[in-house]
Amino acid sequence: MSKLVLTEIWIYPIKSLGGIRLRSAQVFEKGLKNDRRWMLIDRDNNFLTQRVHHSMALFTWSETNGQWSIHFKSDSIAFPFLTSGKQTTTHPLVKAKIWDDEVEVFEVSKEYSQWFSEKLNIDCRLVSFPEENLRPVDANYQINRENVSLADAYPFLIIGEESLADLNHRLNEPVPMNRFRPNFVFSGGDAYAEDHWKNFSIGKNKFAAVKRCARCVLTTVNQNTGEKGVEPLATLAGYRKENNKVFFGQNVLAINHTEIHEGDEITLED
Repeated sequence: MSKLVLTEIWIYPIKSLGGIRLRSAQVFEKGLKNDRRWMLIDRDNNFLTQRVHHSMALFTWSETNGQWSIHFKSDSIAFPFLTSGKQTTTHPLVKAKIWDDEVEVFEVSKEYSQWFSEKLNIDCRLVSFPEENLRPVDANYQINRENVSLADAYPFLIIGEESLADLNHRLNEPVPMNRFRPNFVFSGGDAYAEDHWKNFSIGKNKFAAVKRCARCVLTTVNQNTGEKGVEPLATLAGYRKENNKVFFGQNVLAINHTEIHEGDEITLED
């Protein structure tokens, strides 16, 4: 088997918005530092998603001298990333709904909520999910009673470059990896090798693969244009569908919490 190497690290700070590629990242129980610790909620406190609001794909990030900004078309606003994993606030906590879970979050500020409301033409608020607040991973897949951030269900998602290459050979028009919003991308191995992983390490950090990732219509939204189509989900359904679910990528939990780097070797432990 060819050497397995971590080639890309991604975080998606605000759920359903654009991602940021990093050269290294700190691993926390809930997910990589600053990954999906924020989300937009509507007036009924339900989370907003690209599945419904396709233009959410058009928010992008930039960094200048250590200050991150989020952009929408020609406008931008500075963003207050966490400098550590902990977060304290004097703001009142709000109960917000994300899928079947109810989580305690707080509004970042009226300024940010207004900015996002104007860009999306939706009355919404930007809220933050403190690191210490709980949102348990599905009990059927927990190892050490893990919690997850505002990601759909699991703290980490890994996909192999060969898996995407195999899919793209089947498509009339290839799609980039950003359709699938992984945290980790790796080179080496066969297509869909990650389906069968159990325990593995990225550099010195140990992880456990717990469940293949079931995909949804978000994969059909072009992340550069916000336009929705039918691919790649239609093609994936032709050869990656089981029990009415379409699978691509592997959901992962962290066993310990150190730091990972692009170029780290991935070691399979069983």
